[in-house]
Amino acid sequence: MSDSIIIIPTYNEIGNIEKMVRKVFSLPKSFDLLIIDDGSPDGTAQKIKELQADFPNKLFLIERSGKQGLGTAYIAGFNWALKKDYGYIFEMDCDFSHNPDDLLRLYKACAEDGFDLAIGSRYIPGGGFVNWPHNRILISKIASYYVNLVTFIGISDTTAGFVCYKRKVLETIDLSKIRCVGYAFQIEMKFATKKLGFKIKEVPIIFTERVEGVSKMSRNIIKEGIFGVLKIQWNHFFTSYRKPDTKPA
Repeated sequence: MSDSIIIIPTYNEIGNIEKMVRKVFSLPKSFDLLIIDDGSPDGTAQKIKELQADFPNKLFLIERSGKQGLGTAYIAGFNWALKKDYGYIFEMDCDFSHNPDDLLRLYKACAEDGFDLAIGSRYIPGGGFVNWPHNRILISKIASYYVNLVTFIGISDTTAGFVCYKRKVLETIDLSKIRCVGYAFQIEMKFATKKLGFKIKEVPIIFTERVEGVSKMSRNIIKEGIFGVLKIQWNHFFTSYRKPDTKPA
């Protein structure tokens, strides 16, 4: 078993899933891979089951009925991973907007450089975009600016979904206190990590627009991003993200 597990939520990713799985397992470092599929009608889960024969004890699948939200998928993955012995737990998209080769750089930031959370960041020197629409870039930049304005979190790419957590971070955060289920989940997890005193490193990445499949962005996601951030900051005044009986970072 690897010391690292990558969690990838999927919905209708039949065009990407096999290429992603084979790419991850071709990397020079060993990673395990957990796919959490929300009832994809296009056969994504079935393809994963076929691939498990090629990658026994390395490729895992959780099947859920219907779309239950990005945040709940990652929480399910975190809880699954914490029952194992993984020291490093990653989040990544299936659509190749995140370059799997950059997993090695996120791992290094945590395993060798001493950080507790490594974020693949589009908004620091060396980071950027390929083929992403200008309106999406603008929305994303405004979102990160807004999050920092409200929360003072001090992270350039607050909505990034390409990250590596050291195990102790997820053991310390009371995951039942994470309320956001859409893309604001990414903001809340970073907020909780920062508030609990963990060390965070942003690693520059190039974000590439998907070629296969359809984007999951929607008006509800944008709405949650606006109002969810206010709730995150407000709730922090009355409760702690720290799990009982855990020590400060």
